[in-house]
Amino acid sequence: MDNSLKGFRVGQRIAKISVLTLVGIGVAEILVGFVGGSVVAIADGVDSLGDATVSFIVWLGLLVSQKGADSRFQFGYHKMESFAALIAAIAMIVVGVFILIHAWESLMDPQPITHAEITMMTLAAAGAISMHRALQMRRIANKYKLLSLQTGAKNSIKDGSASIIGFFSVIAATYFGFLQMDAIGAIAIAGFIFSVSYVAVRESSLVLLDALHNPRLPAQIKAFVERTHKVNVSEVLVRPMGPFLHGEINVVVEGTMTIDEFNTIAENVEATIKKSFPNIRKLVVTAQPKEDK
Repeated sequence: MDNSLKGFRVGQRIAKISVLTLVGIGVAEILVGFVGGSVVAIADGVDSLGDATVSFIVWLGLLVSQKGADSRFQFGYHKMESFAALIAAIAMIVVGVFILIHAWESLMDPQPITHAEITMMTLAAAGAISMHRALQMRRIANKYKLLSLQTGAKNSIKDGSASIIGFFSVIAATYFGFLQMDAIGAIAIAGFIFSVSYVAVRESSLVLLDALHNPRLPAQIKAFVERTHKVNVSEVLVRPMGPFLHGEINVVVEGTMTIDEFNTIAENVEATIKKSFPNIRKLVVTAQPKEDK
């Protein structure tokens, strides 16, 4: 199986598991929050359900990204993975605004938390599960360079951190009499959401606008080709296509070179580039006649 296709399928599987896990965590936290009167538990539960939506969007994006090129999308659907990351980030912002509004209302009228021990146990368990899942997602996302799954992993780290903040907020509100800490914890969760969303929107937007994560890559490819194949390269163009890269290399050739001779050079250049730069999925090598001085 192609390694890139394997990455999409592995990412799709863990995103599906993430959806089911987050729905379970979210429902449990919201129920405990309503019973115990903890706004931070409710906020964390809403955040978990929002994260489940994000994971579903990631799963859907990875699923569509596996489709091959067709007459309408002739370069394939790989950018759908980056688009899914952008939509997921926007969904996170909506959840953050919802939590912030309700946290502010609770801050203005704080109430004591009942069943604090059950609330703390629920938040601690949610934090542990979210962190474990986040580490799994981040490992796979980094291995296969999947931006949408990286967004999901960051979101899960944020979710686990938010549960930990909620845990200590309940302690402060219950055992130290600082009732406002319950609402302050919820506001902190909203802050986490906004910070992660900002990074995800920025990164996914840059990919969709064909911005290179490594601007020095074209120069590195140019130097590699000239050193390896002993040819002059006039220009190297690289553009991201989801987790992959498409490139174009203009090689300066003598006007007397035959088509067969150039095709041999082009095939060798393409083979060595794809071997040394595995993220380059498609490469076009063109000939530029050498100008007479």
